[in-house]
Amino acid sequence: MFEYLNGVITYIDPTYVVVDVGGVGYKVQVANPYRYQQDEEAKVYVEQVVRDNEQALYGFYDINEKRIFLHLISVSGIGPKSALAILAGQDLNGLISAIENNDVKFLTRFPKIGKKTAQQIILDLGGKMSAQGQMVLGEDPTPLSSGNQELEDGMLALESLGYTARDIARIKPKLQKENLDSADAYLRAGLRLLTK
Repeated sequence: MFEYLNGVITYIDPTYVVVDVGGVGYKVQVANPYRYQQDEEAKVYVEQVVRDNEQALYGFYDINEKRIFLHLISVSGIGPKSALAILAGQDLNGLISAIENNDVKFLTRFPKIGKKTAQQIILDLGGKMSAQGQMVLGEDPTPLSSGNQELEDGMLALESLGYTARDIARIKPKLQKENLDSADAYLRAGLRLLTK
């Protein structure tokens, strides 16, 4: 429902921040509230989670953190609070590397993550984190830092259609050479390359 909130941080608690947007204070649970400063203007990426007994906004410092959160909560046994606890370590490089390299020991150091849950994370997310890995680890310029919003949107559309991060990374250099004027054009070009 919400992608981000752009407002003033009016309160910082050990588990959440309050973001004032046009006079409305949104309580947003975040991994590390102390990354924000009181009375600073900030963009906080958010995900609304609605459960039987809870409705909450979870916040993220940047879009990469949000994407990793969404991957984590898709794993059986990982709820939003556990996913935030994992993100709180702020070692996203280590997290992605552990998932890609089947490092159960690294994953079990997080609260409430036992061996079985760690193995489930690896099973469910192995191979899916490479796009985030490129973003966080800086192995490859990412769509978000390419400076070409149309290309970024086109690549995100390919991802939403179910193409793997590996497939998208493979065609990205070819798409970057194209001088197209819309996300739709990049999407169509990407589909042509992926279906050859």
